[in-house]
Amino acid sequence: MDIDAPLTNIQVLLPNGEEYRRNLQKDVSDLPRVPAPIYRHAAPSAPWPWMDFDMDSSEVQPLPPGGIVTNEEEWTRYPQSHFGNWTPDQVTRSKMLLSCNDSEPCDRPANIRVRALFVENMTLGVLKMLGTRYNIEPFFFSSSANWIPSRYQEDPKPREGDHITIVLPFIRTVKNQRPPALTRARPISERSIPSSESLDKIPEKTHLSRVHEKQIIDTQAPLLLPSGKILLQDLLAVHMVRSTTTSTIISYHPHSELQRTSAKRLQSLVQRTGDSVYWSKIFARSKDPTFVFLAILWYALYAWDEAFEVLYQRINSLESSVLTTNDLTHTRELHKLQAHLLYYQQLLQDFRKSVEFVKSTPNPAMEPEPEDVRTASNKLMEKEANNLLSEIDRLDGQRLMLSDRLKNVMALAFATINIDDSKAMQKLAEATMRDSAAMKQISYLTMVFLPASFLANVFSMNVYEINPNTTESLARYAEATVGLTMLTSWLVIAFQNHSSFFPENSRIWRRLVWPVFMLWRVATDYVSIDLVS
Repeated sequence: MDIDAPLTNIQVLLPNGEEYRRNLQKDVSDLPRVPAPIYRHAAPSAPWPWMDFDMDSSEVQPLPPGGIVTNEEEWTRYPQSHFGNWTPDQVTRSKMLLSCNDSEPCDRPANIRVRALFVENMTLGVLKMLGTRYNIEPFFFSSSANWIPSRYQEDPKPREGDHITIVLPFIRTVKNQRPPALTRARPISERSIPSSESLDKIPEKTHLSRVHEKQIIDTQAPLLLPSGKILLQDLLAVHMVRSTTTSTIISYHPHSELQRTSAKRLQSLVQRTGDSVYWSKIFARSKDPTFVFLAILWYALYAWDEAFEVLYQRINSLESSVLTTNDLTHTRELHKLQAHLLYYQQLLQDFRKSVEFVKSTPNPAMEPEPEDVRTASNKLMEKEANNLLSEIDRLDGQRLMLSDRLKNVMALAFATINIDDSKAMQKLAEATMRDSAAMKQISYLTMVFLPASFLANVFSMNVYEINPNTTESLARYAEATVGLTMLTSWLVIAFQNHSSFFPENSRIWRRLVWPVFMLWRVATDYVSIDLVS
């Protein structure tokens, strides 16, 4: 890319990419979740890349003399040909070579100032040749294949150049091809998928709701919205070789079932950057190719801004629904959105760190330039990086505003539910009061007839005092009544597990003799009171 004609000679290394993508046309609602990043495997400074101490068996191979690859056999052994600590076990575990196909690459034009290679559906041979030709750290490919955010500088050489890498996940809005009522995300594991026999017994609506519940707090899965949009996690994986002669930008688009931004799409957007009056002036004022690298990061900001715009509309809709209903599904949706916003906070922090990394990593290839030119370029880089950081701060403020609104809506939802519960309790209390009034009327009626019933029972007694023709008397009646009452009380108390007449968890013999202990306690208390007095 010549500065006089910026971004007009960017070529796309896209072997059969468009045809491949057309053959991969799938419904985005069936896309799998993004793997959770393993941050320890994204740092070139780590001495054991992608190593599990209980699994590795390969031996570290010596590097070629001087680290220079001289024949085809050496580059086919990339990355171990350049990075001896990347053993075959570690390369396999990093999955960097699993994202390649068997197509043949195309040639690139020569004699250009900055090359931008947007590589999609890359072949295994191209990966190894690029890695060998530009001495690329394998961490770039492994972090891209495993969605691990990373940013680092490698091989800095004063007055010559260096390598910088940024792997940046971000959120992008895509259109859902299915009707909202039938949309569901792919389950996290096979255990969350019902069997075919159970599916026949479960109504379709119930089955979809159960599968949807599996995704309710999975922030790595696409966020499905009823508006026909899906918030999908995308990835920018950019490596730049900065030098005094020809700088090269490699935008890596590994094969994935996820509907990522295609190499063709990103290439067209970067090419349009050269048509911008603002950026064309920047390219004319500075020879630092890092400005092209910084311009690519603006794509993530545009995607974030659109995603928050869709979320804003969804939260507005939920607020209106919560004001009119107290559906339990609304609270679940609110918690799901809140969980995703908390995850977006981490992604925005990674975005900010990536821009700050570009801002704080000057290009060593600019050192031969005059001091005034270098100073002007550094100030311009700082200014443009600050512009992007200011936009990221705005996005984070917007995310915080959306999170606060969600908290407010959740409080409103719970308050609405509590109000409805209070109304239900009030109706229940009123019904209980009506029942109590009816019971009082029955009690009053019983009291009217109680004296008459008592006298009827007394005059019907077969005792000598009332009926002289019998041999029984009132004294015998009193003896039998008192004795039977005492026996009943003794047995009822003895067979209770908890009582004030004996300690808790007492054995059966202790409970049977409770009257003895009660009399002993009463006597003891009486003696104690008498002694005190």
